[in-house]
Amino acid sequence: MRAEAVAEQPKSIVKEAVAYLAAITCAEIVTMFLHPLWGVVGHTIIMAMLIVRAARSSDRYHQQLALSLTILPLIRIIDLSLILSLIQVTPILRFPIIYAPPLVGGFMVMRLLGYKRSEVGLTLGPLRSVPLQLGIASSGFLLGWLEYLILKPEPMVSQLSWTVVLPIALMLVATTGFVEEFIFRGVLQRAAAESIGGWRGIIYVSVLFAVMHMGFQSWIDVLFVFAVAMFFAWVVKRTGSLLGVTLAHGITNVMLFLVIPFL
Repeated sequence: MRAEAVAEQPKSIVKEAVAYLAAITCAEIVTMFLHPLWGVVGHTIIMAMLIVRAARSSDRYHQQLALSLTILPLIRIIDLSLILSLIQVTPILRFPIIYAPPLVGGFMVMRLLGYKRSEVGLTLGPLRSVPLQLGIASSGFLLGWLEYLILKPEPMVSQLSWTVVLPIALMLVATTGFVEEFIFRGVLQRAAAESIGGWRGIIYVSVLFAVMHMGFQSWIDVLFVFAVAMFFAWVVKRTGSLLGVTLAHGITNVMLFLVIPFL
């Protein structure tokens, strides 16, 4: 009986993980093609269901998967609510508003699930790995250029000057860089790897990361982001540190939104 339950558990949790992915994808599609308000409604329902599932489950694998995933709808609820409010918020304020609650949520999930800092990549790693981390960080320049070729976004600032660009660049590294990497390659990757398996968990989180970029309305970009997510996930798995990918992610967005549009 016990052996049968153990054998059935992976199938059960994988099906549940796919259901969560499908729900989040549907909420993103609704946001794109109907209205952001319905996206907020959808993500609110998903978040509530995940919280209830995590609270009522006695199985650690199901619990940690559901609890870690609550951070994703939280990000979208805040982001879409800002859009719906029609209040003009400068980038220097917008990013902290969006990312501060998920950052706190990430640390709360980390504490509730008993993860150590080293288990979610919050370590610099050995000194000998610093050159490798800097090499990984430098990939952000290439990734930013490649994504610009796909999206060609308008610049986030009015002029390319240090006084204007530097504060927002630092904010991008701290938010889209550190916070997103902490959530996806740190907490979520750890939870998914334990729940549904190592590489299966990495692929799952990478798909989620790509889905969360559907708002740019470019399927080429979604595929590009998935490939980048897989690369970042592999790096964190090999090095055990978020340092390189945090800098690479931040530099990617700095190049994409602040620098290359002016070149």
